Amino acid sequence: MHNTQILIRPLVSEKSNHLKEFQNKVAFVVHPRANKLEIKKAVESIFNVSVDKVNIVRRNSLQRKRFGRVSGRIPGYRKAYITLSPGDKIEFFEGV
Repeated sequence: MHNTQILIRPLVSEKSNHLKEFQNKVAFVVHPRANKLEIKKAVESIFNVSVDKVNIVRRNSLQRKRFGRVSGRIPGYRKAYITLSPGDKIEFFEGV
């Protein structure tokens, strides 16, 4: 798998902004079959930073209900919380 296929998009939320400011962590939505080593190599090669730790969380898909009836589903995804080394920053997230 190529590095640009592993990282799908950055995850921007209140929780990810708080982690970025206080714990030097960034969050990405990643490919469902990517493992921690592939994610670490992709972040290091794309953003030229050093990664300390990678944590992966999986969000399962949910059924969408309207008026008591199932009308579809919300797709699941996989996200990675990446801890950067002290002093490293990803400029993409600055000012968000």
